[in-house]
Amino acid sequence: MSLIKFLSSKTFLKQMILAVVAFAVLSFILLKWLNISTNHGKFETVPNLTGKSISVAQIELEQNNLVIKIQDSANYNPKYPKFSVIEQDPKAGAKVKKDRKIYITLNPSGYRKMAVPDLKERTYRQAKPTLEAIGFTVGKITYIDNIGKDMVLGMMFKGKEIKPGEMLPKTSKIDLVLGNGNRPD
Repeated sequence: MSLIKFLSSKTFLKQMILAVVAFAVLSFILLKWLNISTNHGKFETVPNLTGKSISVAQIELEQNNLVIKIQDSANYNPKYPKFSVIEQDPKAGAKVKKDRKIYITLNPSGYRKMAVPDLKERTYRQAKPTLEAIGFTVGKITYIDNIGKDMVLGMMFKGKEIKPGEMLPKTSKIDLVLGNGNRPD
């Protein structure tokens, strides 16, 4: 039998029609199953969690059939209470599926601690930007007799002398003791 005769035979045409019908029925059943199993068209709205405590955030997410996932704490933000939510992903108002993970970032209990740099025998002009780059601020400046004008001779924090390498909270005010350019007597 030639190929053209076979392609135009009744047997081949019946088999082709049966294959197309079977494919259509299977496709229809598969699409219906996907709609049901993926909750197609059913969404939950993500609540605004910013500024709320972790326990309140967890309750709100559970009420909306969502799952909380805590990410590492960020840098301390004094505008928000300690251990409150400062960021969330996805954002508030987003439409998501049931049981979606909502990633939140918490505000730590305070500024993280930074090591005090070694500024001895550096000029004030060098010391100030070094402190500010780390996150500290320059507090009170005291001058004592020393031939090195504006040279850092010591550092103080809350009235106590501090040494290089000590850990202080970021944004701490560090008082500097500088030379005034006069010879000590």
